[in-house]
Amino acid sequence: MISAMTATLSYAHGVSATPLLGETIGDNLRRTVERFPDRAALVVRHQQYRATYRQLWDATTVVARNLLARGVKKGDRVGIWAPNRYEWVVIQYATARIGAVLVNINPSYQASELEYVLQQAGVSALLLARGFRKADYTALLAEVRGRLPELRWSLVLDEEWNKLCEAANGASDQELAEREASLQFDEAINIQYTSGTTGFPKGATLSHHNLLNNAYFLGQGLHYTEQDRLCIPVPFYHCFGMVMGNLGCTSCGACMVVPSEAFDPLAVLETIQAERCTALYGVPTMFIAEVDHPRFREFDLASLRTGVMAGAPCPIELMKQVVSVMHMPEVAIAYGMTETSPISTLSATDDPLERRVGTVGRVMPHVEIKIIDPGSGSIVPRGTSGEFCTRGYSVMIGYWNNEQATHSSIDAAGWMHSGDLATMDEQGYVKIVGRIKDMIIRGGENIYPREIEEFLHTHPAVSEAQIIGVPSEKYGEEVMAWVKPKPGSDLAVEELTKFCEGKIARFKTPRYWKIVEVFPMTVTGKVQKFRMREIAVEELKLQKAAEVQTA
Repeated sequence: MISAMTATLSYAHGVSATPLLGETIGDNLRRTVERFPDRAALVVRHQQYRATYRQLWDATTVVARNLLARGVKKGDRVGIWAPNRYEWVVIQYATARIGAVLVNINPSYQASELEYVLQQAGVSALLLARGFRKADYTALLAEVRGRLPELRWSLVLDEEWNKLCEAANGASDQELAEREASLQFDEAINIQYTSGTTGFPKGATLSHHNLLNNAYFLGQGLHYTEQDRLCIPVPFYHCFGMVMGNLGCTSCGACMVVPSEAFDPLAVLETIQAERCTALYGVPTMFIAEVDHPRFREFDLASLRTGVMAGAPCPIELMKQVVSVMHMPEVAIAYGMTETSPISTLSATDDPLERRVGTVGRVMPHVEIKIIDPGSGSIVPRGTSGEFCTRGYSVMIGYWNNEQATHSSIDAAGWMHSGDLATMDEQGYVKIVGRIKDMIIRGGENIYPREIEEFLHTHPAVSEAQIIGVPSEKYGEEVMAWVKPKPGSDLAVEELTKFCEGKIARFKTPRYWKIVEVFPMTVTGKVQKFRMREIAVEELKLQKAAEVQTA
C-alpha cells in the first residue's frame, strides 16, 4: 500500500512487461539481420548508398576483421571524426562487434579541441573524413599529431576506406567470432563528449546495455517496425543520431535514411518525399527551418507518421505546426542527456495534444526519475519545481578518466543529476522549466526562461525566441529576449513590448530585446545561451560607455 504522502512526491518508476535486452549491440544486429535480411537497412542519399540488412552486416564484418588485423584490441579507443555518411554507420557497428570503444568527435572541432579529446580518451586509431565545410581535417590532425603518442594510426575515409573493405586483408572469421564471444553487454562501447560550455568537455562513457536498451525502448514507444523509414538529419556523433536514430532502427528492423552530411532543411524535405519516410527527428530549430522553408508546400509529406523533437525546449506553437502541416500525428517529445544514453522521458504517440505539446512525457520503461530540491536533496511534492534526476540501466558508466566529475554528477545512490529544473504532475508527466544555471533571479523573483519563450512564440511574427538573464546593478539580473522573426516579417521592439503588456507579469517582461537572424548554435542545433550572455554583456557595456561619454 502506498501512503498518501508518498503518492504526492515527484518520483516515478517505468514499469514494463517487456524485459531489458541482455545482449551486445553486435548480437542484436545479428538477430535483426536473420529476421529481415533483404529489407532496406541504410540509405544515404548524398552518397547514393543503399544497403539491405544482409549487406550492412557483411560490410561491418569486413571492417571488423580489418580492424582486428590492424591490432585493435577490446577496450581500445577508436576515434571517428566525420559528418553523417555511410562509413560512420558501418564503423559504429564494426567497433561494437569487436569491443572497441568508439570515441565520437564533434565535426566542428578545431585543432586544440581535437587534441584534447584524442589525448583525454587515449585514442589509438582515428578514422576521419578529409574535411567538413571549410575545415581541413587532415591539416588539423597534422598540426597536433606530434603531441599524440598514443595515436598509432589514422585513416582518411575519402581516400583509404577501401583498405578497410578488402576481405583479404582482414583477420579470419574465426578470430572475429572469438572476439565477439568474449564481449559482455556491460562493457564500455562508446565515449561521447559533452558540449563543454564551461571548462573542458567530459567524456560520457556508455555501454552496450546503456545504448541498446535506450534505443530499443524508444523504438517501442514510437511503435517502430520493419515497415518504418526514419529520416535522420541529426548528427551521428551525438546520441540523437547514433542511438535514437541508428540503434533505434536496427533494434527493430527499420530503415535509416540520411538526407545529407549536415542539416539542410531542403534536403530533409526532398528525402521525406523521395524515400517515403514515416518518421523524422530533429531539434526545434530544425523543424522551424523546415516549416519556414520557402518551398515547404511543394513537398508531399503524407508518408510521415511519427518522430521525435528533442534536444532543447520545444515551443508549443511549433509542435502544433509539426502535427498539422507536417502530417506527424504521432510525433513525440523526448527528454534526456548524453549521460543517460540519452532518453529518460517520452510522450506517448496517443497522448492528448496538450500533453505532447506541454510536457516531455513520462518516465521511460525500466527507468526511475525524481525531482528534488537542489539545496536539500529532498524529493519535492508534485507540481513543485526542482532538479530532475535519473537512475537505472541508462545511467552512464562514468566520465572517462574523470572520477571527480563522475562523483559530482552521480550520487552515492546512483542518481544522475541533470542540472535541469522540472516539475511532475499527478499523472507523472514532466515539464522542463529551465536550467538551474539559466534561472533568472530578478529582485528576488525566480524567473524561468521557458515560460517567457513559450509566450513569445504565440506572437504571429516570431519564429523563435530565447530568454537569458543579464547583470543589473539594481535587480541583480534583468530579462533579455533574443527574437528571430519569421521570414518576411518585420518586428519592432516597441511592438514586442506592447505584446507583453497585461499578458505576463511586468517583472517577466524583457527589459532588453535583440532582433536577430540567427542564434549562436552548437553543431547539433542547440542554442548556446552562455554565448548569448557573453555577447549581450559586452554590448551592454559598450552601450553604457557610449551613454556616459555622450552625457
